[in-house]
Amino acid sequence: MAELFSAEFMSNFAEQWNATPELSGELEKIGFTSNIGYGLVGEETPRGVLVVENGKVVSGGAYDGQDLNWDIRAAQKDWEKWLQKPPGMMGLGMAYTTRKMQFMVGDYGAMIKDPRMAAPFIKSFEVMSRA
Repeated sequence: MAELFSAEFMSNFAEQWNATPELSGELEKIGFTSNIGYGLVGEETPRGVLVVENGKVVSGGAYDGQDLNWDIRAAQKDWEKWLQKPPGMMGLGMAYTTRKMQFMVGDYGAMIKDPRMAAPFIKSFEVMSRA
């Protein structure tokens, strides 16, 4: 597997995202367009970014100063744990509540209350585990 959130990892994640209708197709239905950063707690910037237009990733790679709609951070050990066993709704809720998962940009509370976004968000962890 490529290094976590490296350009190669993010490119693989993008391919898996687009190949998963339960993720890209569901987000396409609501016209989801966002730049999503992923990285480690305590670092100044995220390491990787997905650029999503109407549910599909149009680019995935290393973060290079893009404006972000979402910036999701966690410790390396937590990301690795979630890649081994993707969390469900309860696991994500606990991770957010205990600050193991932090949103530097974006509103987790609003997103998780909207089933049109919550289900794909949960699915994204399973998809990420295949990157």
